[in-house]
Amino acid sequence: MSEPLVRVRDLRKWYGLRAGLFGRPRAFVRAVDGVSFDVAPGETLALVGESGCGKTTVGRAILRLVPPTSGEVRFAGQDVLALRGAELRRLRRQMQIVFQDPYSSLNPRMTVGAIVGEALYVHGLARGSELEDRVAAVLGRVGLSADHRGRYPHEFSGGQRQRIGIARALVLEPRFLVCDEAVSALDVSIQAQILNLLAELQEELSLTYLFISHDLAVVEHLADRVAVMYLGRIVESAPADELFADPRHPYTRALLAANPVPDPDAAAEPVAVEGEVPSAIAPPSGCAFHPRCPLVFEPCALREPVLGPAAHGRGVGPAAEVRAVGSAGSGRSVACHLETEAPRPR
Repeated sequence: MSEPLVRVRDLRKWYGLRAGLFGRPRAFVRAVDGVSFDVAPGETLALVGESGCGKTTVGRAILRLVPPTSGEVRFAGQDVLALRGAELRRLRRQMQIVFQDPYSSLNPRMTVGAIVGEALYVHGLARGSELEDRVAAVLGRVGLSADHRGRYPHEFSGGQRQRIGIARALVLEPRFLVCDEAVSALDVSIQAQILNLLAELQEELSLTYLFISHDLAVVEHLADRVAVMYLGRIVESAPADELFADPRHPYTRALLAANPVPDPDAAAEPVAVEGEVPSAIAPPSGCAFHPRCPLVFEPCALREPVLGPAAHGRGVGPAAEVRAVGSAGSGRSVACHLETEAPRPR
């Protein structure tokens, strides 16, 4: 198995709630609360979950767009969180992001040529005609024309704007892309075009993706592996085909059951999940999902389940004390007492 390109260990991002302007934090919002995973070179790892589960914060913390509270992030062996100044700037050329909203992520006062070429100028990689040529080349690679360089973002459709955002991310020739809900703001037909473009670029340029999404149909089309988040933590990680064929965690099964199936004759298996997502300020004891879980039993409210290798059969096997990190080829990991302890008789 190849060494991971991106390695994340116990990543946390807590936001303090202050009593006043200069007061001490009186509580913390645990947006990300101990997330670990690996992403292998050339792999697409999808991070999925409900809105507010912390998946976008994970992506931004990896790239140092928000400062993590604690944890470890390594890129090609380098400690990302320890880098400063010129070293961090050099690393940023290797790690880029495609934002969710193609309308607000582009400066309306800048031309397309200036938007895409800005990174080349800032990093001192090109000037003058060389910069123009490189911008034209990357626009052509994402399906736009060199003639578009002099236009402004408002002159383009949503799909074209997202192509501009992808071009801006690719112009520095990175190895790793965070795609933060990159197609969620687009029409379904345009989504398919952008997904096909991302797949083509990955094969052509040997890119590695962290694909953040709440749309399981999109994830099934693109991802090699899937990590499911709930309330700031990963509750299940598996190869995409295994997870969609046999979800183990009750929350994963609820997500898949809620996903529309384009077949009117298909009988969807209902999964009863009641109540609202608990507060990230005061998460429940034990398993964070237990107040909503239809399969809850005694240990769920008492002990936090460890994310570890899934048992071959549900409800059997000793608790795994080794934290699984969801790297390519490592198999399935689940944080659920049903996988590690025998449930009570029903």
